[in-house]
Amino acid sequence: MNSQQKKSLKILLNISILSALIFASLPFKVEADSSVPENMILINAGGFMRGMDKDPGNNKSPSSKKAFEDEGPARMVYLSSYYIDKYEVSNSQYKDFMRATDHAAPAYWDHRQLNIAIHPVTGVNWHDASAYCRWNKKRLPTEAEWEKAARGPAGLIYPWGNIIDIKKANFSKGKTGGKMVTAPIDSYPEGKSYYGVYNMAGNVFEWVQDWYDPDYYKDEMSTVRNAKGPNLGPEIGIEGKYDVKLRYGQKKVIRGGSWFAPAESITTTHRFWNDPMNNSYGVGLGIRCARDIKDNSRMEARSYYMDALVEMGNQKHKQAFESIKRALKISPADREYKALKEIIKKRGNL
Repeated sequence: MNSQQKKSLKILLNISILSALIFASLPFKVEADSSVPENMILINAGGFMRGMDKDPGNNKSPSSKKAFEDEGPARMVYLSSYYIDKYEVSNSQYKDFMRATDHAAPAYWDHRQLNIAIHPVTGVNWHDASAYCRWNKKRLPTEAEWEKAARGPAGLIYPWGNIIDIKKANFSKGKTGGKMVTAPIDSYPEGKSYYGVYNMAGNVFEWVQDWYDPDYYKDEMSTVRNAKGPNLGPEIGIEGKYDVKLRYGQKKVIRGGSWFAPAESITTTHRFWNDPMNNSYGVGLGIRCARDIKDNSRMEARSYYMDALVEMGNQKHKQAFESIKRALKISPADREYKALKEIIKKRGNL
């Protein structure tokens, strides 16, 4: 291939990438605006960096000396598209649920400062949270879905960035939490995540679907695509009476920290756990729901196409070829995908 041909191919590649970026953002954005459920956010299909390595010597993935052992290793995880609530579930919304289903009130429902209508419901156990989401034709998010919505594609330590800011979240700020209370679900707009999700740091801890396993992130085979968490969490401690089982036994994951929790718990990667029967006020347990997208095959194919473009730009032709083949497997008649496949074959001599 002569220099003129190489120059022409480079221009064609740049045009292809630019066209793909425009196509990927505009059409699906228009489609999403007309179909996203009220007060939910569309999180498009694609990979994100989940977790945080404790060893700061790894320059290929996020790392921090402050990371806990169960937060690593950091790994790229692929998720299909899904919706997640823009706000935490409010007391007003939970009240509608109780009226419709005769469900029992959460703990501290009569607490004057915590029962304000626009504030997040707190004092719910995992079963309460799951029941509310099902009633609302939703479900609890997986731990991976929660983390992607919180940290965005850049893998941020906090929803707003990589530096803690006490003005962007409701947490204990070094105090005991005894004189602090929840904030409205639409508070701290400067602290919302890249995707526009509010209060994913502080306010109330949020139950997710997954069982807690401190070693789950270390399992490479089961966590790289649409991670659903372990089938059942390990026994933590010993068996015993009910009050002992609240401290030990299988646990569910909670994420995001609360008004009562210290700064260490409000990072986007921090993993905490609680007994699914516990509704403790001292923890601040609340709800955020998610919802599946019935048909996201077009967006999934587009995600593979975008991966192929990025990999080709990084001279990773074999990986790019595998990505475009996945896109064509979903959309075999797409001319744009076919054309890119041929370009990759020529560039990589495949």
